[in-house]
Amino acid sequence: MNLMMLLEMASSGFGDRVAIGSRDGSGMTYQDLYDQSGRASDYLRQQNVEHISFLAESSPALPVALFAAAWSGLPFVPLNYRLQGGELQSLAERITPTFTISDGAELQSLISDVDDVQTTAWHRFLNDTRKGAIPEPTWNMDPDEIAVLLFTSGTTGDPKAAVLRHSHLVSYILGSVEFMGADEDEATLVSVPPYHVAGIAAMCSSIYAGRRIVQLPFFDAYEWIDLVIKEEVTHAMVVPTMLSRIVEELEKNPSHKPDTLRAISYGGGKMPRPVIEKALNLFPATNFVNAYGLTETSSTISVLGPEDHRVAFESSDPEVRKRLASAGKPLPTLEVSIRDENGNEVEAGVSGEIWVRGEQVSGEYLGHGKRLTADGWFPTNDGGALDLDGYLFVEGRIDDIIIRGGENISPGEIEDTLLQHPNIRDAAAVGMPDTQWGEIIVALVIPSDTEAFSEDEIKKFVKEHLRSSRTPDKVIALDELPYNETGKLLRRVLKEGLISQGDSEE
Repeated sequence: MNLMMLLEMASSGFGDRVAIGSRDGSGMTYQDLYDQSGRASDYLRQQNVEHISFLAESSPALPVALFAAAWSGLPFVPLNYRLQGGELQSLAERITPTFTISDGAELQSLISDVDDVQTTAWHRFLNDTRKGAIPEPTWNMDPDEIAVLLFTSGTTGDPKAAVLRHSHLVSYILGSVEFMGADEDEATLVSVPPYHVAGIAAMCSSIYAGRRIVQLPFFDAYEWIDLVIKEEVTHAMVVPTMLSRIVEELEKNPSHKPDTLRAISYGGGKMPRPVIEKALNLFPATNFVNAYGLTETSSTISVLGPEDHRVAFESSDPEVRKRLASAGKPLPTLEVSIRDENGNEVEAGVSGEIWVRGEQVSGEYLGHGKRLTADGWFPTNDGGALDLDGYLFVEGRIDDIIIRGGENISPGEIEDTLLQHPNIRDAAAVGMPDTQWGEIIVALVIPSDTEAFSEDEIKKFVKEHLRSSRTPDKVIALDELPYNETGKLLRRVLKEGLISQGDSEE
């Protein structure tokens, strides 16, 4: 197995189709992408390095670099260009010697002082590999070769480099994407950054399906909508915060509507139910897919499909309707199990830790080995539950569990209830230290109408819907909640803000 298999099949099956870029004919075809990846593989081998890193926003250089690295047998390492200089240097030091393709002089300067780092600008990389002989297809078919290293977001500590081998990524694509499944007029808009697993997965799955890739390097809701209209985009993948902003933009400008969208997939963080309900109203003819996955599992674990969305949205049964907040059902190629703290499987409806097993699951970190059990299960450190019909409800990181008076309380359960309140657009629940209870529950909410905000009224609302022990001890109104660029709520930032606020009040 090798990622190059996917591109080789695509170039053989529909080489004249546009793979990357505009529908006006200026884009790169699948045959162009294959040929340039081959020339780039020779170019990369000549650099005498051990890794190929990518420090840039999305551009046509991204797929060329990804597949050229696979062709040349070198791990591909997309780096977070939003990090500070010291953080970037620390990551670069862990993958030297490396050849880095970047956005230009400013980013290059951030890592140029690191020993054994070579850099070039992405437009120069493309120019240097545009012409020349195309090598023979000599890529290694060893499935255990490292294809991609992805540094985790580091929201709870130093980033770790998740190891994705060719077998993991190819298994995911073959098990979830139909070859040549896309019509020639289909196009997908990728606005997720390259250093996120969804960006890599979107690239590989679109190429295998034969769907043209349109790139939006920096997300802006108005520009996203405008690009969908201009390029007649049919498919798109967003994180929840992106969809929320798209909904807000469409509510302000209802005439500026992208009618070509056939499917929108979302994932990477918790989707507030009011947001997806508004989106379903705004896009009645669009298929929505919620994909839950992890870097360590090569992307998607479970999917809430279009029909699941429609049935739940139209149902008057609360048990069915709440599936809109679920992550759907596991992929048929994977096994998912909910386990207690001793690793024992729990009954349906009981919360525990999500464990997953399958060929696409890596569970491995560079320099730290694998976190798989002896029989191949990966404990995700995500809390969740499976209902009687097999729908997976993700409750957040196990580390975020609030322990109040000896009782384990999922913040996700409180957040789902808060989001049902008519005056709350977004919400987070965190635990804060307390001498009497161990931890107290603090809810941080974004009201739709700040003048109508009432802490007591919201506490009463939660108490009516949940047990009293799950009622927030404090409710604080904010203008916004902190998310990273891939849609993950930064609870650590919230806690630090509460601690500093408490210190200033003493």
